[in-house]
Amino acid sequence: MSDEKDGVYCRVCGGIVPQDISVGTIEIDGKPTGINQLLFILDEVRALNLQNDADIRIELVKRAGILNYIPTKMKEKYANALLCAFREQEKKR
Repeated sequence: MSDEKDGVYCRVCGGIVPQDISVGTIEIDGKPTGINQLLFILDEVRALNLQNDADIRIELVKRAGILNYIPTKMKEKYANALLCAFREQEKKR
């Protein structure tokens, strides 16, 4: 959201968004959820050339967790949503 008077604010926490933050959105538990550096995370994992979904999920959650808060109880749901985003991006290539 941008308003020339107020600036740009995070849709999740309401804080001011620094210029270098790039938030992508995935759906988790039926809710759009912002993931900082989503495309970067997907590209990094793709570069690993992993072949099995279990390994891909582990790497996606590991990298997403560095830049984003992932509640422990939601880790599986995040892994599933990140894998879906990963597969969707692959289809576009």
